[in-house]
Amino acid sequence: MDYLDVEEARHRSGLRLVLSAGVPGPWGEAAKGVFQVKGIPYAPVRQIGGMDNSALRDWTGQDNAPIAIYENERPRSHWSDIVHLAERLEPEPALIPSDPEARIEMFGLLHEISGEQGFLWCRRLMMLAGMKGDAAAALPEFMRGIVQNLADKYGYTEATARSASGRVTQILEFLSGRLLAQKRRGSAYFVGDDLSAADIYWATASAMLEPLPAEVCPMPEPIRVGYVLLDPEARAAADPVLLEHRDRIYRDYLTLPLDF
Repeated sequence: MDYLDVEEARHRSGLRLVLSAGVPGPWGEAAKGVFQVKGIPYAPVRQIGGMDNSALRDWTGQDNAPIAIYENERPRSHWSDIVHLAERLEPEPALIPSDPEARIEMFGLLHEISGEQGFLWCRRLMMLAGMKGDAAAALPEFMRGIVQNLADKYGYTEATARSASGRVTQILEFLSGRLLAQKRRGSAYFVGDDLSAADIYWATASAMLEPLPAEVCPMPEPIRVGYVLLDPEARAAADPVLLEHRDRIYRDYLTLPLDF
């Protein structure tokens, strides 16, 4: 992907999307997918995960990714803000259901996938658990700083790490049941009978259950290994329908191979 640096991006108009360069960050890939499905062009802006992104912080007040900046509007980094921005810029195809009940269901699903204490949040805690304590001594010094930055961001403690696998298990059981129930009623989607943001966010979040194959999603091997969910109880909660759904969404709506 041909990234702009922050100073270049600050002087551009239109939509700019800050992304973690070189890695398939699930939140960033979801934001890319939402804009892609709607046909909204954007200029990608480089962020380096876990490093000092001071120029980005000076511009947006944040140093994380993704961040969507449209014209001179406020930067948007929360997943719900990014979805709402995309819906406003291009209403069709709609990724937020118009029916209030379906809309509430979809945003509830999005929170369980992408929100605080959701699937991705807790998977990050599980990954951090393998890099803290005695394991930290084996890491290069610069990596220890990155790990600590992430631990601070996600509220890592031994207690939160212990509870994370149970939460992931619960969420995977729920998402599996939801898709199976939808399949029985003849729908291939999480909500109703149409694609919604929940489908896109799960497709990208599933990288932290099982990454896409290397031929369509090349990534450094240590990252790939870390993304795979190995906890046996949590893994058992993931019905095959979850990865079947991911593959279908990528096939029908998104683009492979990934470009990051």
